Amino acid sequence: MKRAILASLSALLLSTAAAAETVSFTDPRGDDHGDGALVYPTNPVFRPGVFDLVTFKATPEGDGLHLEFEMAAPIRNEWNMAGGFDVQMFFVFIDTQPGGHSVGLPGLNIAFAENSGWERAIVVSPQPFERVVSEIRKAGDLAPNVIPVEGVSAADHTISAYVPLDKLPDLPLENWGFQVVVQSNEGFPEDNDLLTRRVNEFEGEYRFGGGVDGNCDPHVVDVLGGSGQLSYDCGTTMATIQMIRASDG
Repeated sequence: MKRAILASLSALLLSTAAAAETVSFTDPRGDDHGDGALVYPTNPVFRPGVFDLVTFKATPEGDGLHLEFEMAAPIRNEWNMAGGFDVQMFFVFIDTQPGGHSVGLPGLNIAFAENSGWERAIVVSPQPFERVVSEIRKAGDLAPNVIPVEGVSAADHTISAYVPLDKLPDLPLENWGFQVVVQSNEGFPEDNDLLTRRVNEFEGEYRFGGGVDGNCDPHVVDVLGGSGQLSYDCGTTMATIQMIRASDG
């Protein structure tokens, strides 16, 4: 299984644009089904492809880092969220040195593979900035390494975010590992979930289906590198994902 995952990651199209030190990762289309069984909620706001990440880019700009998430479907804002988009939510995990955190954030039910621990996690949400800051407290000891994003916007198929560099490890980006976890913006999260929407056994108007109701499955729609990383076995194996690096290309 591990060899298959590594092969999938190696096959992922990676490119680095030297002019602006942009790091760009292209993800396969049509893999927005979690571990392979995930089913979108039934409400029509959850259109096909709205959680299907196509390209992720990170570019240093001024005193910050500009992030772009290109999705397969056009971005809408039918819920009139302040960020200019409604159903999507992203967690960008960054690995800059050996070690790091091997557990995910509350509401994701994921772990990180050996040599893929993270030092920073960026939360890109359409919720008000103050709400995101408050929710990050649910991360407990991990919270100081979790960065809420205030500057978000959307146009066409792309959601953008701007993160101050003083909240991130030292550049260059080529030395960092990245993983982008696509989730769904949930204004009324359950228990200690960090604004995430759960994957249940059966889909509903505002719930994903194709998982289990025991809350041991990954509550994740798409990740860089393919859905093979999201396999799990309740009680024994948590979904474990890998970082992607520009140097892997």
